[in-house]
Amino acid sequence: MKLTPEHVGKVYLIFVPLKNDGSEFELSVTPFKNKVTPHAGSYSDFPLQQIFYGAPGTGKSFRIKRDTANQSKIRTTFHPDSDYSTFVGCYKPTMSNEGDRADQEKGGGTKQIEYAFVAQAFLKAYVKAWKSYCSKESENAKPQYLIIEEINRGNCAQIFGDLFQLLDRNEDGYSTYPIVADTDIQKYLSKEFEELDVPDSLNMIYDDYDGNVAEDIKNGTVLALPNNFYIWATMNTSDQSLFPIDSAFKRRWDWKYMPIDTQKENWNIEVDGNKYSWTVFLEKVNEQIFEVTKSEDKKLGFYFCRANNNVVGAEKFVSKVIFYLYNDVFKDYGYDRKMFKDENGKAIQFHEYFQCNGDINEQKAALFLDNLDVKPIGENKEE
Repeated sequence: MKLTPEHVGKVYLIFVPLKNDGSEFELSVTPFKNKVTPHAGSYSDFPLQQIFYGAPGTGKSFRIKRDTANQSKIRTTFHPDSDYSTFVGCYKPTMSNEGDRADQEKGGGTKQIEYAFVAQAFLKAYVKAWKSYCSKESENAKPQYLIIEEINRGNCAQIFGDLFQLLDRNEDGYSTYPIVADTDIQKYLSKEFEELDVPDSLNMIYDDYDGNVAEDIKNGTVLALPNNFYIWATMNTSDQSLFPIDSAFKRRWDWKYMPIDTQKENWNIEVDGNKYSWTVFLEKVNEQIFEVTKSEDKKLGFYFCRANNNVVGAEKFVSKVIFYLYNDVFKDYGYDRKMFKDENGKAIQFHEYFQCNGDINEQKAALFLDNLDVKPIGENKEE
């Protein structure tokens, strides 16, 4: 193939067959598909693996929702019982129909239970990411997000297993070290990727790979993350995590701290016929929390609870906010601070915020606010 000016500015793979018989060389010129930048605009600046962390109610999930608006995403939540099978996939009993196609279309046939491999959040996102990457609909692959809520509530080492190695990304955003897929996963992926056209240009990225990595990805025999696959997670620093995240796992992520912003919206607390500023309350109570715990982890973020029409009612204030303070923050430090005292200086037990019929004792809730020096809106503090 003769090189012309139209080839200037483009990247090509040029194969030069070596001949020892004195014959002329023939150049084989193949365009190199540019998949290094998966998408245009601000998204190219986003970290591929990122954990949003901070106190409860600081808007971590909201930030992810905003940044991934109109993008393809799959969500999952970690918990103490999460494991590799619930994150990646496993065999599960499923219903199937026996009989000819006509019977099945009419709703007939015999239903029976059989075991089939069922993909979970990671594999679903992985498949969508590669299909988007290999799509010819646009020059740049659209991003695929896997969102993990409460990542520190699960045993990450157990949940990720050998997928941990895929989190190492090279400078172009691909997994540095492909891993061999389990037989069950390989069978599932080979079926999902049957019509997939994985570009041979990937072999340039994995030039030290023993084999054809593009073909092996298509066949499902190896796993590697494309550079349009984003894994984002949230982490509440206040959680009493059963499984601390080790430093090796942490190094694979970018970390985005979400500070407490008490000036978000004009919310009020309505208790005992009065309105109190939610912002003032947060500032006062967070001072108390820091004085006792010497940490910001237990502080309350602005969205710790949701207001209805900008109002946090007495029921929600007591059952969610005061309960959190009693049960999660001050339980290990005692209740000898002024905000927990009644008119006689005696510690208020949590059950005293409720009447015998289960209704809120709003006078006790109002006293709690007064002890924090949070005054009703419009009341002159000097009076």
